[in-house]
Amino acid sequence: MFLRRRGAAATALAAAGALALTACGSSGGDADKSGNGAGSKSVAQGGKDFGKAAEETAKMGTDAKPGEFPRTIKHAMGSTPLKSAPKRVVVLDVGELDNVVSLGLKPVGYAPTEGDEAIPDYLKKDAGHPKSVGTINGLNLEAINKLKPDLILGSKLRAEKQYQQLAKIAPTVFSIRPGFTWKENYLLNAAALDRTAEAKSKLAAYEAKAKKLGEDIGPKKPTVTMLRYMPQFTRLYAQQSFIGTVLKDVGLPRPKNQQVQDLATEVSPENINQADADWIFTGVYGDPKSTKRATAENNPLWKKLKAVKDGHAKNVKDETWYLGLGVTAADSVLDDLRGFLVTK
Repeated sequence: MFLRRRGAAATALAAAGALALTACGSSGGDADKSGNGAGSKSVAQGGKDFGKAAEETAKMGTDAKPGEFPRTIKHAMGSTPLKSAPKRVVVLDVGELDNVVSLGLKPVGYAPTEGDEAIPDYLKKDAGHPKSVGTINGLNLEAINKLKPDLILGSKLRAEKQYQQLAKIAPTVFSIRPGFTWKENYLLNAAALDRTAEAKSKLAAYEAKAKKLGEDIGPKKPTVTMLRYMPQFTRLYAQQSFIGTVLKDVGLPRPKNQQVQDLATEVSPENINQADADWIFTGVYGDPKSTKRATAENNPLWKKLKAVKDGHAKNVKDETWYLGLGVTAADSVLDDLRGFLVTK
């Protein structure tokens, strides 16, 4: 069955001459459906509020028992049958890469972000050597087809327009979107891989670790700003983001302007005082010189911020805090937070 599917896909690809196709959504971790969000102060999550998207994703998966195949996976694009446990998996984003690697698999193909096309450092040890299949916004369908995958994992937001073509190559399972539904996405991926028990165990360990960190920080928790410099804009990450969920799990409060139920709000270098908090954790996507970081932090307003004056403005790893989108990245963020916030 899968051989015929790949043959049909190859024919279609040859006829179309499609070597690279652009997927929807923006690059750089959590993505708003509208693209880069430029021109709007609030960066929304494609019209889905936090609770609804999480609830819809939680209903996806399978009723199959452990080890039971064939099984059918319900996901954002419908239902996909799987004849046997997948062994050759292609992942279309960093979140799926984190998910698959955390469950002990080495994917055969990976679509990295445009900002950094290498395997993230925090996953290199266990990820093996997956072949490039383009980038998250420029999938190379021919490269995917050549890898002869038996499962493709991605998201509707990133690659909805390519779903039908991908499904002709191999069984394809999509979450709704990457980002704040990362826990539900993890369980969806695990259901397709027949590793639900392992995923639940890792999530439980993460949540216990987050709770313990919150307790060790103490009852008077500092406010935290998540500031990220990107080539097109500068963002204050809010509740509907991957890092927003991690901070919530720890119980860390956010400044009022970051409590909105959106991915982020945009801030100009001239208004960098909007980043004020007890602590500021700064990420940079891509080359710092291509962002407005220097302009923002040379602004006299920056030097007057409480976190800056207290020595609490810290650079953090963009690949885990903002790009990771999975349990391994979240666990690493907890370690970093402990180092910053727990008094020894």
